[in-house]
Amino acid sequence: METRFFNPWEEIQKHGHTLPHWQQPGATFFITFRLADSIPQVKLTSWKQERALWLAAHPEPWNVAVEKEYHERFSRRLDLWLDEGHGECVLREPRAAAEAARTLRKFDGERYAHHAWVIMPNHVHVLCTLAQGQKLEKTLQGWKGASANLVNKVLARSGPLWQENYFDRLIRDGSHFWGCSRYIRRNPAKAKLQDGEFVLWESVPVKEQLDVCGE
Repeated sequence: METRFFNPWEEIQKHGHTLPHWQQPGATFFITFRLADSIPQVKLTSWKQERALWLAAHPEPWNVAVEKEYHERFSRRLDLWLDEGHGECVLREPRAAAEAARTLRKFDGERYAHHAWVIMPNHVHVLCTLAQGQKLEKTLQGWKGASANLVNKVLARSGPLWQENYFDRLIRDGSHFWGCSRYIRRNPAKAKLQDGEFVLWESVPVKEQLDVCGE
């Protein structure tokens, strides 16, 4: 499956309301989805209010500089909160993480091609390319639905597991791709996790390139 980056001259499909998602057929994405209790509500409410004001002042389409400002102000803050380890962090349990990993691997090479992913205690980061004809929202629906059933079963729990929405970024170019690859590899150390508290997977090309670069 060919790795394709964002094409500014190609039509962009947009879906979603509270968190609009952009996609192009067969594109490569950096995706984050999180557990339902992973961010304290008071922090999330304040973040949403600030974000709404910023979006009203910065209508799309964005140039590279404006997009960078958005992610510096909003995406990075969410990543920091996730790494603080709020909530039950059920994915810290190896049996739960193993079921989530099994779900991610299921259609690798068919519906999508994984480049790297990491399962953290309360969230997941994925870098992957979708196969032609595959929709990002359907892919996430499949991952979250199947893994929720498996994790709840193995932990003898019930109720919602994942936050309804997710965050994604179309990969612009090779530099952006490798930046996301490095972020995934470094995330467990940044969150001060020990072996057994996360699951990291990398494709052979990604692992070899990051090793060569001394990451």
